[in-house]
Amino acid sequence: MPSLLVEDVFRRYDAILADAACFHPRRRPPPGSRRRVKQTPAVNLIERLRTQREGVLRFVTDLRVPFDNNLAERDLRMPKLKQKVSGCFRSTEGAEAFATVRSYLSTLRKQSVDLYQALVMTFQGQPPMPRLA
Repeated sequence: MPSLLVEDVFRRYDAILADAACFHPRRRPPPGSRRRVKQTPAVNLIERLRTQREGVLRFVTDLRVPFDNNLAERDLRMPKLKQKVSGCFRSTEGAEAFATVRSYLSTLRKQSVDLYQALVMTFQGQPPMPRLA
């Protein structure tokens, strides 16, 4: 991306956060008090977006980074659903086995491998290996 466009995106991002900070000011401790004051979720989010600015806007400077994180969120959906339905995994080994199988299948899917054929080959003792790197 041209550097002027990148600078403009960063400048607009900072302006949006500055506007947000005006609508959601930080809470101050009472006069004479030295304790920390609990901030609102909005203030905490604004602060986090400020400190993590480079990571939040990484997709602007590194075009290999996707704009959203839907793949990672999809990868987490099934274990969370299983946890919700059954309450928990019965053992650590079961959770690790579940995660290993899900990770393997997710990697194959992202590499456009036919999952049915991969499972057939796996049960025949010839599991396809995902490409690394």
